Amino acid sequence: MNLDIQNKNALVCGSTQGIGKAAAIGLANEGVNITLIARNEEKLKKVLTELPNNNQTHTYIVADFSNPIELKEKIEASSLNYHILINNTGGPAGGPIFNAKVDEFESAFTQHLKCNHVLVQAIVPFMKKESYGRIINVISTSVKQPLDGLGVSNTIRGAVANWSKTMANELGQFAITVNNVLPGATATGRLKEIIDNKANKTGKSVEEVTQTMQSASPAKRFAKPEEVANAIVFLASERASFINGVNVPVDGGRTKSL
Repeated sequence: MNLDIQNKNALVCGSTQGIGKAAAIGLANEGVNITLIARNEEKLKKVLTELPNNNQTHTYIVADFSNPIELKEKIEASSLNYHILINNTGGPAGGPIFNAKVDEFESAFTQHLKCNHVLVQAIVPFMKKESYGRIINVISTSVKQPLDGLGVSNTIRGAVANWSKTMANELGQFAITVNNVLPGATATGRLKEIIDNKANKTGKSVEEVTQTMQSASPAKRFAKPEEVANAIVFLASERASFINGVNVPVDGGRTKSL
């Protein structure tokens, strides 16, 4: 299938590892010009060298998502325009919601929802001008089925999902779609942290925790970052022009609801 996104410009957040990096590579494979954005410049430089390049223009922006004001300034200073925005930020620390501190909610809300909003406000005017926009938020299956031990994440991911649906309703008339990709357990550094924490708290081995988590999916394994990225790339394409305001689980069937 020709996805018809050659020469489009994409801003990919959290793109130095995991799903963000896989999405950047997947989009670059389709001829998209990539701007990586994350806080670690050395890692950004490394990923930049790994992007497929067929006369494309790839670059990066260093920004810390704990500071929305600085992020806004960095985006405006770059003077770059984007047809595609991939909102992707590492999840909050795990733990029961009852034990969560108030500032944990505030920090996660800032990094996820506030920064998403800053980026959308900065980028959408160009999307409207081009009559082409794809905003894809990488969140979690917890918006359909809250996950045990991820209280803050469950709460904030739900807020992002509803923000996204509202934005989709407002921007659809401008040929801009807003969709959410909901990864299940995916073989990333974030998942390793979750497994290690569960092992420490329960006294079980890492292997036991891993096997239990894998058995929750009909596929009996974890997703590869590239498998999640494939859904992101499709939603970013011309072929997904009438898919708007939806949550797309990529979890091997783990989520029990439709």
